Amino acid sequence: MPEILRRAVVPGALAGLVGGVVFGAAMHELGTLDSIATIARASGSVAAAFVHMTIAALVGIGFGLLVWRQRPSAGETVLWGLTYGAFFWFVGPLTLRPVFVDAPIGWNLAAAQGAFAALVGHLLYGVAAALAFVALRRRDYAAAGHLSVSRGSLVRGGLAGAGVAALLTATVGTDHELAEAWTSQSGVPGDAAWIVALVVGLACGLVYALLYPRPVGGAGSSLTRGAAFGFLFWIVAALSVLPVLDGRGLTWSLADAQGAFISFPTYLFLGIGIGVLYHWLDGLVRLLFSDDVRGHASEGAGVEGLYALTRGGFAGLAGGLLFTLVMIQIDWLPRIASFVGSGSTVAAVFLHLGIATLIGASYGVLFRRQSYDLGSATGWGLTYGFCWWVLGALTLFPVFLGAEPKWDAASAANAFPSLVGHLVYGAGLGITFYLLESRSNPWWVTRTQAEAARQASRRDQMLTSAPALWALMIFIALAIPLLLAKTGEPPAPGNLYY
Repeated sequence: MPEILRRAVVPGALAGLVGGVVFGAAMHELGTLDSIATIARASGSVAAAFVHMTIAALVGIGFGLLVWRQRPSAGETVLWGLTYGAFFWFVGPLTLRPVFVDAPIGWNLAAAQGAFAALVGHLLYGVAAALAFVALRRRDYAAAGHLSVSRGSLVRGGLAGAGVAALLTATVGTDHELAEAWTSQSGVPGDAAWIVALVVGLACGLVYALLYPRPVGGAGSSLTRGAAFGFLFWIVAALSVLPVLDGRGLTWSLADAQGAFISFPTYLFLGIGIGVLYHWLDGLVRLLFSDDVRGHASEGAGVEGLYALTRGGFAGLAGGLLFTLVMIQIDWLPRIASFVGSGSTVAAVFLHLGIATLIGASYGVLFRRQSYDLGSATGWGLTYGFCWWVLGALTLFPVFLGAEPKWDAASAANAFPSLVGHLVYGAGLGITFYLLESRSNPWWVTRTQAEAARQASRRDQMLTSAPALWALMIFIALAIPLLLAKTGEPPAPGNLYY
């Protein structure tokens, strides 16, 4: 018990108070802090602040109990905090608070949309509490080697961030309406979009390097972590920091977020690019300058990569067949056939399965040796399916048809059936790839040794943020397009914070 108090309860409560200060300051800025007092049947600013900080400390204790046994890593703790904040948004504003004030439970889209500003606040509460928890237990984190950031890591992070931002700016262009992804939240002229892009990308890359002095897992897990941090970058930069610097204040309202959704894919791609490029740069440096040549016992990098491509291709084909069933229901096959100027259903199916196979092959290369059971396979697959929904259905698909990328909130909501299909595809892809990969057993490794190594890797993965990461990405995939859909006027958000 003393160890729990020292390492979980006390630092968790203090971290919760820090998160409460951040969240409370935002609520004060938005003019909604006083409404918190109604939970205790009271009124006034003093009562509201007391109730708010008490809840923040109690929620922080829960966070401390959740993460204190996890492997100490700043980036992983932040991802746990982000997921924890999303979870308590559902528990608080949508569930417990209505009970305390004798109102209907807010388990409907209108209530959730009305509480969107509260969602942003809870997410930033979780991030602030996580960073405070890391600072309070810095000795444990330093002993694990996760607080020593080298200049090389910062250089790689800065290069990754600036490089990906430059690539995105070159792709989007500075005279296109999508330049709003960099300029609408910064107030600068369109011809200066590349400057804003480089600054934002550089800052995001440096933050990523500070949180991850050494990448966790393989390229696929770095891609997924990058996607989660891309979402966080959008929350922090597009909805908070850049609007404040522009004098508009926090743009956390539903209408503001709907308008800023055009920048969401950009930040998502920025995070994905930073995660993958940072991982590859780190691997390149270790390959060139490390004397440690130990690695996984395997048939060799080339043979193993070929196996991963083949397994991924078969897994993608299996996921594509599942996706086909969804496409039949939503009548998307004719649109696929239009890629090649055909109206044939057979041509559409073959084209669709070919694309699914290629995407599956890329999954095999990125996510090999990352799945150790059906749960982890489903988690990685679902997140990869979501990323391809943004890249495919919202970006490449319209471009191939001669239109602009559909990065607005209304288009994302209209493409929700396609999102379901991509998630089904991702789940089928991940599970099939795991089943194929788990059967691999080199002749020089006994089945008992292979299973023991798999179980050890699974335990190691469970000590990272992987479970929280899967839950967070599924939440982002399902909640954000629905919450930002323009389906009418939601209720006023003033009393929907806890």
